[in-house]
Amino acid sequence: TAFVPMLIYAFLGTSRVLSVSSSATLAILAGTQIGLAVPDGDPGKLITATATLTALVGAMLLLARLMRLGFLANFISSPVLSGFKAGVGLVIVLDQVPKLLGIHITKHGFFIDILNIVRHLPESSLITLAVAAATLLILIVMERLWAHSPAPLVVVGGSIAASWYFGLQALGASTVGVIPQGLPSLTLPDLTLVEQMVPGALGIALMSFTETIAAGRAFVRPGDPPINANRELVATGLGNLGGALLGAMPSGGGTSQTAVVRATGGQSQNVSIVTAAVALATMLLLSGLLGFLPHATLAAIVIYYSIGLIQPQEFLAIRKVRPMEFHWALVATVGVLLFGTLQGITVAIVVSLVGLAYQTARPHLYILGRKRGTDILRPLSEEHADDETFEGLLIVRPEGRLFFFNTDYVKEQMTALEVQHQPRVIVWDMSAVPDIEYSALQALIEGEKNLSEAGTSLWLTGLNPGVLDMVRRAGLDQKLGPERMFFNVNAAIEQYQARRATPEGNG
Repeated sequence: TAFVPMLIYAFLGTSRVLSVSSSATLAILAGTQIGLAVPDGDPGKLITATATLTALVGAMLLLARLMRLGFLANFISSPVLSGFKAGVGLVIVLDQVPKLLGIHITKHGFFIDILNIVRHLPESSLITLAVAAATLLILIVMERLWAHSPAPLVVVGGSIAASWYFGLQALGASTVGVIPQGLPSLTLPDLTLVEQMVPGALGIALMSFTETIAAGRAFVRPGDPPINANRELVATGLGNLGGALLGAMPSGGGTSQTAVVRATGGQSQNVSIVTAAVALATMLLLSGLLGFLPHATLAAIVIYYSIGLIQPQEFLAIRKVRPMEFHWALVATVGVLLFGTLQGITVAIVVSLVGLAYQTARPHLYILGRKRGTDILRPLSEEHADDETFEGLLIVRPEGRLFFFNTDYVKEQMTALEVQHQPRVIVWDMSAVPDIEYSALQALIEGEKNLSEAGTSLWLTGLNPGVLDMVRRAGLDQKLGPERMFFNVNAAIEQYQARRATPEGNG
């Protein structure tokens, strides 16, 4: 899993640092599905079932690319992604704590697991704690003194040597154990398992894609190329298909692995190529030595680099600028903690969509004034209290797409403004309206009629070609006439002032 998918992604993926293998979440989901398919636990059947599942995941990812479903990855906003990252970081850290302490707990959920860890603290292994503490100390010191140091390699090599020399396993430190040496044999999928595995494969494919996109975007730096969701589908899809032939588990972009790559100075996919080469050499030559690696060392490395996913200062920055989006980030974090990574991504997407719906349902309506001595129009504010306004003229600029979801809100706001200002003429500056949907256009026509009956005239300005075409198709331009439709607001102001200068000019 750390060889074929990683190598294929290195040549086809769009992230410079994304590490592709089987994450903890994918491994858990795959293990559950494979266990259901092979209840007797036969090793040969398990390998075949794994290959079948991985091939299905790869095929589904490629099918999603053919259907151009990559846009689904855009449904997670930046604040929500920050919350998701923090939640994943906390889950990863907590998942590794038992290995750090040398204890065993039955996993039930984030908060229950915390209580179980506390209850089992007296059972902690001192030798395991010593190995973990030494690992963390070396990581901290080397990273502080040497930027982009090979600290993980040093602690892995050192812990293997110490484990072999001192016999740490005999002293009570858990180690990786026996790892088969050599390349796996060619494995073909079993078509008889396809129907049974399709539902599980669909969930794993979704998990693989969303983890890949979330992890890829989480580690993008200024100057890096953007993550192309459709290309990611191809890269991970082919990676899974290729890996299936060697019995690999389903793979995707790993957050914790990528955190290690970025934290140790990785700048390109050369890291993945080197990692794949090392994985190949390890399978061929070093499998026996890796068996001495303490679990506490691996746990300490994962914890050290996963803590970077938790960025309190980022939450504070979001709260300072957009308090509402700060709450969305918190909901995404709690969603991961309460429901797990897969469900947490669903929560993150739902929260993003709810946030988008809330924003689009309440577009801003600004009352405009003109900076004295200029043609500059801007929203009235205390900062520009001396801006020029015109008696009997109310200039309103709605911002955003007008459609059925926000029509009632806009009508309510406009009614309140009419009651407050009692204008003879309302100028609607449409320059910030990219599109107007049928329901909103009908509401505009109805509003013009009601205003006319109340003795108020509605003028329109700044219509883009698309909106203007809609207005013409609905016949509103014929009703308003050229004397109430203008290229910009200043032209409308000039017309209004010219009419006011005549005795009969009542708008």
